[in-house]
Amino acid sequence: MKFSAAALVGSVLASTIAIGLTPALAQYPEQNLTVIVPFPAGGASDIAGRVTSNKLAERLGKSVIIENRAGANGSLGATAMKNAKPDGYTLLVGSIGVYAINPALYKKLGYDPLKDFDLLSVLVRTPNVLVTSPQFPVKNVKELIAHLKANPNKVTFASSGVGSSDHLTAALFWQKTGTTGVHVPYKGGAPAINDLMGGHADVSFQNLGAVAQQIRGGKLKALAITGDKRADALPDVPTIGEEGVNDLVVYSWQAAAAPKGLPPAVRAKLETEIAAAATSPEAKKSFNDIGFDVVANTGAQFETFLKGEIDRWKAVVETGNITVDQ
Repeated sequence: MKFSAAALVGSVLASTIAIGLTPALAQYPEQNLTVIVPFPAGGASDIAGRVTSNKLAERLGKSVIIENRAGANGSLGATAMKNAKPDGYTLLVGSIGVYAINPALYKKLGYDPLKDFDLLSVLVRTPNVLVTSPQFPVKNVKELIAHLKANPNKVTFASSGVGSSDHLTAALFWQKTGTTGVHVPYKGGAPAINDLMGGHADVSFQNLGAVAQQIRGGKLKALAITGDKRADALPDVPTIGEEGVNDLVVYSWQAAAAPKGLPPAVRAKLETEIAAAATSPEAKKSFNDIGFDVVANTGAQFETFLKGEIDRWKAVVETGNITVDQ
């Protein structure tokens, strides 16, 4: 049986449409992708974006370009992504702050992650570590709580900025333990850590990957981690639950999203390929080496998780009367 060229093309076109794809989408991707990272180069979101993008580019056969758009706790880059065309060629890799804390913290925000984003995957997570300067006079969490109660509003808690994960983890710690402290925001985690090591600040909750080396070198004291289990990178450091503080499991996480309205086939392909990129042996090693656990869940799982995170941090913000200048 013979088919004309026109009939064959028509048959392929009909089959493509029948399974929910247009001819253009059947060939996705046909051009390079851009991943917006809403923070400066070198931070956790940037690392997560670059490690995942490198493997994603290999899998898709296209370049994946990182575009750092920092400002306003990540909301500038997130808003830019929201306003991009929902064709699968512009993505966002951002932090817990962008997705869960900003909506709780800002009354006027240029985006709503649940309404304006197609959520693709939580890529990685890492617990925070409760650290102190070497000379701070406590050896464990119980001693810290007793010290805080004996010295209300005197102990300084350094953070990487107002509304950051480390700031709100400290606020949650105060709420759970009935203590107080003085929040000292810095312009990023690096200067906060430097002041802790120098004894110019007392206490902080910092990402595991950011302080593991300093802890091993004796430049910071680790009292507890906020994970649900001990970290392989610091096996001798107890969880904060082991130290008697309940309901304080906190992970800082990085996730991928796209503008709302992706064609279903493109969204499905991105979810599959992003998860495969993040779980590749090379990416997993890179993440594990800096203290990240790979999550790589589905978009549906991400949405359910995000709703809970927004509710949780909204309660912390409201209870603590935490505000930011807008």
